[in-house]
Amino acid sequence: MSIIFIFVDGVGLGERNEKNPFFTTATPFFSSLLGGNKMTVEAAGKDYKEASLLALDARLALDGLPQSATGQTALFTGFNAAKLLGCHLNGFPNRALRGVLADHGIFLQLRRNSLQGTFANAYRPDFFDELKGGLKGYYSCSTLITYYGGLTFRSLDDLRRGEAVYMDITNVVLRRLGFDLPRITPQEAGERLVKIAGRFHLTLFEHFLTDIAGHNRDSSFAAETVTTLDAFLEAVVRDLPAGDLLLLTSDHGNLEDLTTKGHTANPVPALVVGKGRDRLVELLDKQGSITAVTPALLKQLTVDS
Repeated sequence: MSIIFIFVDGVGLGERNEKNPFFTTATPFFSSLLGGNKMTVEAAGKDYKEASLLALDARLALDGLPQSATGQTALFTGFNAAKLLGCHLNGFPNRALRGVLADHGIFLQLRRNSLQGTFANAYRPDFFDELKGGLKGYYSCSTLITYYGGLTFRSLDDLRRGEAVYMDITNVVLRRLGFDLPRITPQEAGERLVKIAGRFHLTLFEHFLTDIAGHNRDSSFAAETVTTLDAFLEAVVRDLPAGDLLLLTSDHGNLEDLTTKGHTANPVPALVVGKGRDRLVELLDKQGSITAVTPALLKQLTVDS
């Protein structure tokens, strides 16, 4: 079997109100998966015909608002990174968290179990220039687990060949930066992701415009981001082979509450799509925390491989 793991940065399960773009924006595909409901906290904890939606705790049993470095480390390793540090850490991983990612990143754990994983995101040329000297600066958790897992990073040449997806889904950010790449539709990006995933046991894709939109508190930008994500997800699920699964989850809340530019303490969604998802849903629900994600994915794949 193959699993597509879509990580959307800064998306919590908010309430049904006018400050939640997942409620105010038309999301026909999310609604079709969730029995006509929007992706809000009221829809969580239920099994639907094609999907299950869980609410995972992102607070990591620590006071304060969840943050990116500790939340993503927890997601991609299964370790309670905030407990390790004694605090929630924003931004990029520090030395201690890099050590956890180097020893326990999900791609490395896959390799130890003779499973193949890949990171579907494309990187710009300046990243590869920096990579020649090793990853000595500040980098995201997804970049670090790819590096420590010994995987190949995908380039803009891969993107041109349809063998990668950029973090913004449509290439619009790349075009604004002056790169000569065509804008693609969310549907085309979704089709690409499924095609890439066909060669691997686990394929990770990271989308972080959601977090940027939440910090900006721009309702138009937020609505556009949610609309793009909805269309992208529809294409992925439409082309998902029978027997494969999709998991969409996040590291902390943000976008679901435009009353604040900071993060929230809301639970994050774990949207699981596909037939045969019962075991993965049970594994995630049993622990109920973002630390359950990597162990649950590994158990699912090792049982079915």
